[in-house]
Amino acid sequence: MPAYHSSLNEEPDVRLVGNMSVLPIKTKIRGPAPLAEPEAADIIDETLDLFRANSLFRNFEIKGPADRLLIVLILFVSDCLAKLGSARTVPAQLEANKTLNTLAVDNFPIPGDANFALNAHYATPGNRADAEYLRQYLTQVRQELAARLIERLYADGTGKPSKWWMAFQKRRFMNRSLGA
Repeated sequence: MPAYHSSLNEEPDVRLVGNMSVLPIKTKIRGPAPLAEPEAADIIDETLDLFRANSLFRNFEIKGPADRLLIVLILFVSDCLAKLGSARTVPAQLEANKTLNTLAVDNFPIPGDANFALNAHYATPGNRADAEYLRQYLTQVRQELAARLIERLYADGTGKPSKWWMAFQKRRFMNRSLGA
């Protein structure tokens, strides 16, 4: 059974930085990302929908530039769950929100940096301006992804994260991690 790929691979008129798509997202967080239609699914919705299924796979065939963004975001969700799972006590929703927002804005490697985990599969940005744009875009997307992940983790209203999501905290998509 093959892994699930992004349905946004065939989107027309998408900006590429390196060989990664810069896709529109639904967000209120300031940043360089183009805004998506409010009723349409964006890459963040797709990441959250495909995370649990794709995290079971060790191999992933990249079929387009949106798949490269999907990989980075799935690995970020994995790091978020690992961060929440490593806490001494089960974090409340407000505490988890602070933790993941901090993780989202922390300095992180982008394609082309020496310590980026997947440099073999990603092209480096063409110049310094593109690299800075990509870093700002990924920071904005990571912040929005962390906020939506918290909404799904704590959707049942019990104040504890969903065990159906936390079960994936030790799973590594493609046996990789973006974190150290």
